[in-house]
Amino acid sequence: MRVRLDLAYDGNAYKGWAAQPGQRTVEGALGEALQTIIRRRVPVTVAGRTDAGVHARGQVVHLDLDPGEWQALARGRDIEPAEAMLRRLSGVLGREDGAVVVRAVTEVPDDFDARFAALSRTYTYRMADRRELWDPLRRGDTAWLKRKVDADAMDAEAISVLGLHDFGSFCRPREHSTTIRQLSSFSITRGEDGVVNARITADAFCHHMVRALIGACIEVGQRRRPPGWLMDRLNQPAWDHRVRLAPPQGLVLEQVQYPSTEQLAARAEQTRARRA
Repeated sequence: MRVRLDLAYDGNAYKGWAAQPGQRTVEGALGEALQTIIRRRVPVTVAGRTDAGVHARGQVVHLDLDPGEWQALARGRDIEPAEAMLRRLSGVLGREDGAVVVRAVTEVPDDFDARFAALSRTYTYRMADRRELWDPLRRGDTAWLKRKVDADAMDAEAISVLGLHDFGSFCRPREHSTTIRQLSSFSITRGEDGVVNARITADAFCHHMVRALIGACIEVGQRRRPPGWLMDRLNQPAWDHRVRLAPPQGLVLEQVQYPSTEQLAARAEQTRARRA
């Protein structure tokens, strides 16, 4: 049987999502908590890996248990297994200093796949571009920029790259993977508090894609690059020395969206098919 976990975490506490020997990671912390309550190693599939320092409010994973393990979570008490798992995971993870929080535990159909069944992922990015905006109490989730940016110019760049493109200029290439993505929304605005906020949604993101896109927008916003820079880069899809990644701490995975239950299998099959 398949179980969905909805997670939030402070990325500053970890060296990224993926488990690594000798490193503190989100997957490693979650895996240890699961092993504690299930009494075996439980592999998980994640909606989207995050880099070191990147946060999440809406991360999703799935895992598989046998029915006996699921029912045993309640320990014979009059409580649903999902609620029992939520409480027990929260208790174990809470010992870590609360950097990972399980928001929900849900029994889902076997067709649910946290990675391949997702319709879209949404990230936000927060940046303070003046010293008077540098709030020490929010330095963990806000990038501090040393030069002021033109938020309107950045927004124009963001809008220019919407749609289906080969984002090879903004993705660190990986063997046997594609850099073609559908970018459905991308906006950058300055809030009433003076802080600049970006919001970006795509069907999926390649490795470093969000930070590379926002980093390019920052370069235009600081007049280091001319207007139209992002589109020029799209027309020459190659990862090279001109890529500038935005700092990780301003980035948050906000939401992962999925189709209705009857469309889960079709969506997963469609996503697995290599884009061409």
